Amino acid sequence: MTAKLIDGKAIAKEIQEELTREVAELKEKHGVVPGLATVLVGDNPASQTYVRMKQKRSAEVGIHSVGYTLPGDATQEEVEALVRKLNADPTIHGILVQLPLPKHLNEEAVLNAISIEKDVDGFHPINIGRLAMKGRQALFAPCTPAGIIELIDRTGIAIEGKEAVVLGRSNIVGLPVSMLLLKRNATITICHSRTHDLPAVTRRADILVAAVGRPLMVKADWVKPGAVVIDVGINRVDDPSRKRGYRLVGDVDFEEVKEVAGWITPVPGGVGPMTIAMLLKNTVTAAKRAAGLL
Repeated sequence: MTAKLIDGKAIAKEIQEELTREVAELKEKHGVVPGLATVLVGDNPASQTYVRMKQKRSAEVGIHSVGYTLPGDATQEEVEALVRKLNADPTIHGILVQLPLPKHLNEEAVLNAISIEKDVDGFHPINIGRLAMKGRQALFAPCTPAGIIELIDRTGIAIEGKEAVVLGRSNIVGLPVSMLLLKRNATITICHSRTHDLPAVTRRADILVAAVGRPLMVKADWVKPGAVVIDVGINRVDDPSRKRGYRLVGDVDFEEVKEVAGWITPVPGGVGPMTIAMLLKNTVTAAKRAAGLL
């Protein structure tokens, strides 16, 4: 049996096309132009690439994107002052502070300074708190976890009643995706470095989300036949046959696992493209909410 591919690139493109139409309608009918501000502190090359990509995708769907770059030695007060300035700007509906921040900065305090109505990255403590509580709704869910749920939904796979296992407990992916799956009435197990007999736990999963940052960790005998396997990992492994000297792989051994799973995301081209698509979707939602259209 070979698993069906969950094509994140194609689904993200579909979402972007929907958002392009939605943004055009917002401008035409209501005079609303969604605005996204990105804040980059320092010169981390990976962060610079992510920010450029986010700005490019924003422009493609008609979102007004403004980028702010602060030096790597910017003070806590300088970063928070910029956030407060953007909070007060009515043309900006979403604020994204690119993580990680330089080590001397208090990341939680910076995220806490973002207006909850503009927290399109979904990391404000109040949004995360609402995500964790029964009967409460976050204004925004973090983009990668929201993208994972969207991938599953658009593939037509039911979540309710399923057993879901999440490998990893990070604040960015593991914990929030667990909470989103729980809100959709899945039964959740969160695994980590202290979990005993990990393969036995993962083999119970109808839905398996791997987000640990260890290349090719999940093998075929870790997976229940027919399971949905979502691979969040992006890892570089040496490959002298490639021009760049490396290739990208996930946390899942794709070639092995595709012969057991029912559905599987590739790396690259699976979860990755969904993160930016959901950021754009959150920004459009923020603009509609600010205009009283939600």
